[in-house]
This record gives sequence, structure tokens and C-alpha cells, in this order.
Amino acid sequence: MDITYPPEAEAFRERVRAFLGENLPAGWTGLGALAEEEREQFRESWRRTLAEHQMLAVSWPKEYGGAGLSLVEQVVLAEEFARAGAPQGSENDGFGIGMLGNTLIHLGTEEQKKHYLPRILSGEQRWCQGYSEPDAGSDLAGIRTSAVLDGDEWVINGQKTWTSSGHLADHIFVLARTDPSAAKHKGITFLLVPMDQPGVEVRPIVNMAGYALFNEVFFTDARTASHEVVGGVNDGWRTAMALLGFERGVGATTDAIRFRGDLDRLVALARERGLTEDPRIRERLAWCHSRVEVMRYRGLISLSRLLNGGRPGPEASISKVIWSEFAQAYTELAIEILGPEALAPTGQATGGLLQMPEAGTENSPLSWVETFMSARAGTIYAGSSQIQRNIIGEQLLGLPKEPRLDAGPFRDLAGSRG
Repeated sequence: MDITYPPEAEAFRERVRAFLGENLPAGWTGLGALAEEEREQFRESWRRTLAEHQMLAVSWPKEYGGAGLSLVEQVVLAEEFARAGAPQGSENDGFGIGMLGNTLIHLGTEEQKKHYLPRILSGEQRWCQGYSEPDAGSDLAGIRTSAVLDGDEWVINGQKTWTSSGHLADHIFVLARTDPSAAKHKGITFLLVPMDQPGVEVRPIVNMAGYALFNEVFFTDARTASHEVVGGVNDGWRTAMALLGFERGVGATTDAIRFRGDLDRLVALARERGLTEDPRIRERLAWCHSRVEVMRYRGLISLSRLLNGGRPGPEASISKVIWSEFAQAYTELAIEILGPEALAPTGQATGGLLQMPEAGTENSPLSWVETFMSARAGTIYAGSSQIQRNIIGEQLLGLPKEPRLDAGPFRDLAGSRG
């Protein structure tokens, strides 16, 4: 397998490195090294700098404010920002630019593109994702949030959960059931909904590390215009899967870069405590190294598929299982290396960021304990490991499907669940 990038991509890589060298503060180690107030000030000024240099949406067409570059150049930018521990925008840009913006370019109407894309790039609108529900997380097609057409408006009722950065957003893209008589994966519509209205309530969820990264969002007769549909009424499942493809595609090779940074810190932690000669610790560090390399090569395989016109498919479930279970394993090893220090950890915190290179933390016991606690949820969010293994077995290995109770109309299924 040829793992080299084309010359134009490597030339762009040098541009990105030069940009980071010129514009990041001297001695930059990551957002977590800044005090909370300084962090927010940096985010705002950094985003303006990215916009001025067309580094926010490099693969968007120029007519919509992008740089008109290729997907591989978008991946190169993501790789270099990951290596530098530099944010690619605000907390909500991953949803507004990376997910919704790319989806609108491919599936939105011209009116939607002209209205939303400039506002997403300028930061005037901040978006979050309304997919998961309390009874429909990994089983996304089981959503119960409803939308009923009332004249020229959709009326929305229901609840979403695990809404990342929802407390910072003013708009949300929502999967809602618009035809309960249709089969489970049908009758779903992808809606664009303003959050600044009486019918939308956001409640933060504090995780075990003490940070509010996720939220619950409640809809009580919330409204959005009838034309705020992406991909067609009752065709929201296709739109939702296309959006998830954009989420996974650009990040194909960055997971290994971020986890390599964490592994380097883990090795340093073991070395500081004189444990690198312990054969059991060495064996587990070697296992961690092998998993990071597996992630790297799987990322390159995914990138190759994308560059040849493919879309992310069920193979993405393999990567999800690998990185989420690896995150738990290497942080458990860190806690073992720390020993009693993990019971009353001291030092710099992560600032709520999920990975230490991103956070720019020192190699402190507290940062490891917080990363350990954050990793507990990795095998649940974005599709649980159990669901991912079902997808791998059924769609990739051709194993018999498990018996299902969800083949009929959603109305009947919902009734059977009480």
C-alpha cells in the first residue's frame, strides 16, 4: 500500500505548518495550559485568524466561502492541527462546518446554502447535533422525537441527549419522526431548528470528571419553518448517514496522531517512575503501541477509499471499537502506573478536553485521572461496542443477523414498548 500523499498535498502541509508556526503563541502546548478566561479569549481570536487565512473550511467550494481545495488537503490540515494541539475552530464548528456545512453543500437547496453557509463560517450561527435520545442512542432509528406539520411550520416535541456543546449553540439539526406509520428507518426527517425560542430547553450533564461537555435538549411545541428540511420529508435517515460520513471521513487519520501523543506521555510517565524495565508494564506499553499503529493504517485505508470516490461504510465500526477500547486500556494502565497517587491526584487538570495533547497538560496525576474518567464513556457514545460488533459481524463478516423486533411500522413498535 502506498502511504505517501500527492506532492500538492505535501506542499499544502508545509503551508499549514508555516501558518501554525507564525500564528500560534510562542511556547504553545494546548488549550488546557490556559486559564479558563484566557482559553475563551484565545478561541475567539484564533477563530478570526483561521477565517482570515481561509483555514476554516478549506474543502468548501469558493462560491460558498471555502478555499476550494481537495479532501486530502482537508485531511492534511486536520493532521497538522492535531500534531500541534491546535483547535480547528470553536467547539461548535465541528458540527456547523464539518458536519452540517458539508451536508448542505451536497444535499441542501441553493437557498439553504446561500442562507446558512456564510453564517456558519462567520460564526454568526453556532450549531449542535440533535440525534441521540434516552431510548435511541446506538439504536438511532428508534427516535421518538416527533415533528408535525402545522400550516407552514413544523411543531417539534421530544428530547435529545448527549448533545455536545449544546449549551453554546443557537441552532440544532434535529432528526424527528414525521410519519409514525412508516417502517422504523423511514418516516424520519432532518430539520434545521433555531434554539432561541421558548419551546427549547437545554440542561447540562456533568460527567464523572466534573465537566459539562454534554447536554439534554427538550422540545415542547418548538417550531421551525416547513422549508427547513434537508434531503426531503421522511428521507432524513439518508441525510443523517451522509452527515455521519463527513464526520468520520476528515478525521480518518487524526485519531492515531492524538493517541500517539497520549502514548508518548504514558511512556514518559512510566519512565519517570522507573517502570519501563518492568516486563509486565513493557508488554502492555507494546500492546498500546501496536493499537496506535493499527489505527494509523486503518486511517490510511479509509482515506484511500475516500480519495477513490468511496464513502465511509460499516468498516468504520472496526475503527470505533479499536479506538474506544484502546482509550480505556491505556488510561487504565496510567492509573496502575500512578498507583496510590491516583487516589488523591494533584497537578494540572485537562480543562474538560478529552485527550491530553489537545489539552496541553503537564504529565500530572490529575490530568491522567481525568482522562481515565472521560474514557469510560468511549465504548458507549457514538455507537456502543455491542452495536458496532453487530455491524461488523452482520455487514462485514456475513454472520447471521440477530432476531429483531423492529421490522414493522414504528407506531406498532412504540406501542409494544409501552
